[in-house]
Amino acid sequence: MDVITMGETMALFSPEQNGMMRYAHMYSRKFGGAESNFAIGLTRLGHQTGWISRVGNDELGKAMLQFVRGEGVNVDNVKLEDKAPTGLYFKEFRREGEIRVQYYRKGSAASLMNEEDADEAYIKKARYLHITGITPALSTTCRQAVLKAIQVARSHGVTIVFDPNLRKSLWSEEEARTTLLEISALADIVLPGIAEGEFLFGTEDPEELGRLFLEKGAKEVVLKAGEKGTYYYSKNDSMFVPAFQVANVIDPVGAGDGFAAGYVSGLLDELSVNDAILRGNAVGALVTQVNGDVEGLPEKEEVMRFMSSEGEDVTR
Repeated sequence: MDVITMGETMALFSPEQNGMMRYAHMYSRKFGGAESNFAIGLTRLGHQTGWISRVGNDELGKAMLQFVRGEGVNVDNVKLEDKAPTGLYFKEFRREGEIRVQYYRKGSAASLMNEEDADEAYIKKARYLHITGITPALSTTCRQAVLKAIQVARSHGVTIVFDPNLRKSLWSEEEARTTLLEISALADIVLPGIAEGEFLFGTEDPEELGRLFLEKGAKEVVLKAGEKGTYYYSKNDSMFVPAFQVANVIDPVGAGDGFAAGYVSGLLDELSVNDAILRGNAVGALVTQVNGDVEGLPEKEEVMRFMSSEGEDVTR
């Protein structure tokens, strides 16, 4: 197994028409979640992934399992939960450039994950463990599950990748800051955005953020600066890799998950750090051009074509 990830995926409903959702009568149903988006992104790039989670023992949960399994992700450690339903969220396209997301996930099946879900025999098979800051925010038992997974990974030499993926609505700012800094200190690679770095440390300066994350304990910091590009910091190296510019952004949701998939794919393929970041930037850019969390995740051939400037509406 190349990568294992742990977290919640929800059923996603989007109105068939743009504008205020109160006027919508028809919706399309998809699935989305940072961790499964990441796992699916990696499978499309040719890697083996596994996903740890719980879904409701309901029709949406069963459909979700079928969907994620169909994308090539191993779901052996996803449990059907009788005591709670599959989480939901709605994505509202109010007008061009304005997208609102509303979650209905409190008390969901995934929030019941606990230390038992961090199966040692499963996690130790992987080269990388991917964690986001969303999962520990779901419940106390989810936080315990994440910390147990990290402990298992560290004990077996599995590289830990942490994407803070801050969701302020899920917990207090104090609890979020404390927990995200705790996990950052335990991770090998941290993938924050500039805004997340400012939330955690009170500064937007990339060099300062790189230094602070490294001082906390991370070995590598991959700092995402949106349409500008990506900064990289380690004990012995630093660089900036410009982004691919996209003329028409359709849906930015999921771009960070796409970047993470592209970057880790580059590491798995033993690319240089610069080239791995380039691949991450390319996947993130491609994701923004399609409506949906996973629908825009590309296969490797498409990424290579895009990076060679053969795709449409792309400059570098």
